[in-house]
Amino acid sequence: MAVLPIRISGDAVLHAPALPVTAFDAELHELVANMIDTMHAAPGVGLAAPQVGVPLRLFVYEYTDSDAVVHSGAAINPVLLISPPPVADADEDTDSEGCLSFPGERFPLVRSSDAVLRAFDVDGVAFEVEASGWLARIFQHEFDHLNGYLYVDRLEFPYAKAAAKISRKRSWGSPGQSWMPGVDTFEGGA
Repeated sequence: MAVLPIRISGDAVLHAPALPVTAFDAELHELVANMIDTMHAAPGVGLAAPQVGVPLRLFVYEYTDSDAVVHSGAAINPVLLISPPPVADADEDTDSEGCLSFPGERFPLVRSSDAVLRAFDVDGVAFEVEASGWLARIFQHEFDHLNGYLYVDRLEFPYAKAAAKISRKRSWGSPGQSWMPGVDTFEGGA
């Protein structure tokens, strides 16, 4: 398979709602396999199709929890149900999040602690996953990508100000910018 370039904040595909997947075919299988290779090379715990320039409603994920259980898969045309997030200030240690489309940076963001993911796998088979903790955070982060949001779009002051400053300093915010996992030096995110 292949590692794909990851789009950086400002590219139009990252800031628009993605379209439903309509064909569960060999092309979809190849895209999902390439996205998994890209996620591993980055490295990340999740990757949404818009992040590789494909405006479709799908994401891949792979996360090993504290009990060494690996949670992985492809979520196609997902629906995400979440409990309301707590009303609290984001904690820089426990709520820190990163994004492969805002590479090399981490900021705290309050998310819901629980989520239910309903989606189809690459063969069109429906599934449901109940998630809590970091897995719930990953699902919310990737689902946001499918709706045209990056986690930095949800940050509160002063983190939003810091993210905007970084974006300006790195000349992000315009179409066509990307980075290549395994070639460029950015690390970590979802």
